[in-house]
Amino acid sequence: MADEKTASEKGVDNGNSDTGSQQAIYVRPKGLRGFYSHPRTQVAMVGLVCFMCPGLFNALNGLGAGGQVDSKTSATSNSILYGTFAVAAFFAGSINNKLGSRLTLLLGTSGYALYIGSYLTMNIHPTSGGFVIGAGAVLGICAGLLWTAQGSIMLSYPTEGQKGQYISIFWGIFNLGSVVGAAVSLGLNFQSSANSVGNGTYIAFLILTMIGVLIPLCMVDPHKIIRTDGTKVTTPRHPSWKVEIYGLWVAVKTDPLIIMLFPMFFASNWFYTWQFNAYNGALFDIKARSLNNLVYWIAQIVGSILMGLILDQKKFSRRFRAFTGWTVLFAVVWAVHIWAFFYQRQYSRPAEGTANTIARFSIGDPGYAPRIILYLFFGLVDAMWQITAYWIMGAMSNDPNKLAHFTGLYKSIQSTGAAAVWALDGATLPYMDMFLSTWILLVVGLGLALPMLYLRVKDQTDLEDEALARMDDSGKIVAVEEVKT
Repeated sequence: MADEKTASEKGVDNGNSDTGSQQAIYVRPKGLRGFYSHPRTQVAMVGLVCFMCPGLFNALNGLGAGGQVDSKTSATSNSILYGTFAVAAFFAGSINNKLGSRLTLLLGTSGYALYIGSYLTMNIHPTSGGFVIGAGAVLGICAGLLWTAQGSIMLSYPTEGQKGQYISIFWGIFNLGSVVGAAVSLGLNFQSSANSVGNGTYIAFLILTMIGVLIPLCMVDPHKIIRTDGTKVTTPRHPSWKVEIYGLWVAVKTDPLIIMLFPMFFASNWFYTWQFNAYNGALFDIKARSLNNLVYWIAQIVGSILMGLILDQKKFSRRFRAFTGWTVLFAVVWAVHIWAFFYQRQYSRPAEGTANTIARFSIGDPGYAPRIILYLFFGLVDAMWQITAYWIMGAMSNDPNKLAHFTGLYKSIQSTGAAAVWALDGATLPYMDMFLSTWILLVVGLGLALPMLYLRVKDQTDLEDEALARMDDSGKIVAVEEVKT
């Protein structure tokens, strides 16, 4: 049988994992069943879910103002979206551990179809901005569920030495959705003389998103997943909500260095607002915006592959890889934002109630080429930042319960930052102020992450590093300190 043990109850250290504990080894299924239940296949399916849902959402947002002319409704909707996202994601780890990853993913996908449908409604009925804002609030709750379940699966299915590879696989497939969405938008709007996308774009996005809602129904239950080294994925015991909420507290209490990553988490979606609205949306017409958007998401795939290769070089120790990845990311952040600073100096946001006098670039205009190349580098930095953040969390534990809490915190703090900056954009904060805040937060986030890497990332993850909160047979909560004794 697929789950038949080839080791004693005490377990065996097979030498293929960086974990420092012995675990029982199981025989993986063969043939088509083995391929379908392979951890890599299942992570790829999670990537397809995000391809169809948040990937297309990103493609739409990447056009600036959700493809609309007026950015205020989009900015307000996104601010509320990320506000509810922040609250939902804070508790989403507990919800994921209670309901299971497949059901949590299914619930999470539903909000994306509603959100894209709201923009189609606004295109038909321009006064329906309230519907877009309400859909954003619902999507925030759904997104908190989806991204927490995604993070738990992506970080717990691979072995220690495969985490960078699996994160890159997910990130590449996920951003391929944004590439396809951007390509569809470019094709449908290339001949357009308007400055907003047509109904056909929204309808195409809506159909693809509804397909993504069905994918979680076809996935394998996590408790049936056997890693490539023969170890089983630890599955949640689905205890009471009290235990799960307590587990969130224990996760932070027993691994407090995660707090040093909070500024990195906070900055991880902050830059989108300036990039999408203050740069792409402000400087380019709809044809150029669509092409920029396509290039941005292609660069995301390239950036995820490059960072995954750096972080998974097995000939180097994990600590060395961690510091190498940090150094590369730090250098690229500075180079890209120094370049962007010289462009941002050349224009500013129009004052409230005044005409927009910013000359928009179109494809082929003088000065367009270097600006689209810069936008490509924005995409590279985004992917490298997200891959690094996930990889660091994955280096801290292999327990999907603990990782669900960590990724929930990640998305909650990330969304808090995004809600704040979208609100500032809706309040017409000067473009230069938005840009400088983006640059400063990225540098501060990396600066505080460096000592955390030194103190917390080890060359192997020991079992005691994974302990979260256990229950004894009577249902009593057993914290980490008690487990170790």
